Amino acid sequence: MKTKLFVLVAFLLLIRGMETSAQELMVNVTIDASQIPDMQTSVTADMKQTISRFLNDRKWTNDNFETQERIRGNFAITITGQPSAFTYTATLQVQSTRPVYGTSYETTLINYFDKNFNFELNVGQPLNYNDNMFSSNLTSMLAFYAYVILALDYDSFGKLGGQPYIEKAYNIVNIAAEAGGGWATSGDPNNRYGLIENLNNQMMLPFRENFYVYHRLALDTYLKDATAARLKIIDMLKALKQVNQLKPYSILIRSFFLAKRDELINIFRDAAVEQKTVAVNLLRELDPLNSERYNVILK
Repeated sequence: MKTKLFVLVAFLLLIRGMETSAQELMVNVTIDASQIPDMQTSVTADMKQTISRFLNDRKWTNDNFETQERIRGNFAITITGQPSAFTYTATLQVQSTRPVYGTSYETTLINYFDKNFNFELNVGQPLNYNDNMFSSNLTSMLAFYAYVILALDYDSFGKLGGQPYIEKAYNIVNIAAEAGGGWATSGDPNNRYGLIENLNNQMMLPFRENFYVYHRLALDTYLKDATAARLKIIDMLKALKQVNQLKPYSILIRSFFLAKRDELINIFRDAAVEQKTVAVNLLRELDPLNSERYNVILK
């Protein structure tokens, strides 16, 4: 009996240890290869499994995450070409979310489109990775976005809490720079380098500080006092206006509104008239490409 009891206790402790040291990410990977008609489904299935395991089975931080705390995300990869065997041109839509306190709602933290997600991958090929060396374009890109997701998640819970992961992502860009494409430090300001440059830029610190204000001090308190939460968001938008004046049309601010546009509309739809007017004027200025969409707030 004592032996059975010991085994049971040991098993429960093992399960508990596994739960408290779970990996950080829970990313759903999809592969769309419809533009390559002769690509076998077994190849895309292997590709999906390999990428999913790389993202979800790896420990990216030294922190312990319980299973329910894992960061949810989506990697939607669209294969656009196959120049040679095991070589693919592709795009990536990367998203991550975080729960809002006291609700079942998940708010989007990043919604970013990478038009140069090009890589090589052989069926059954293991993905080897080291933070301090370039192994392949695929592993560097996946690690880069894993760290960006972690950075924004940590920033949303603690002011500038994501800095260690921004530094890791920035290091990946520096190491991979010679590979060209989305790593280039000049040319396309909306590539991976442009995204991490924004996150690491001192002029963008008010954005990151107010990213925390938006999520922790406004969204997480919205159910308790919606009016006060909206006022905090208006102050946040005013701070972003100042950042936008220093660094116009930054990819970080545009990505923020791509992720938050509909959410902001819903937040201010039921606001007082004065708040609606102030919010809409700020939103139109900060997100001019979608200025007409914000008119629904005033109806």
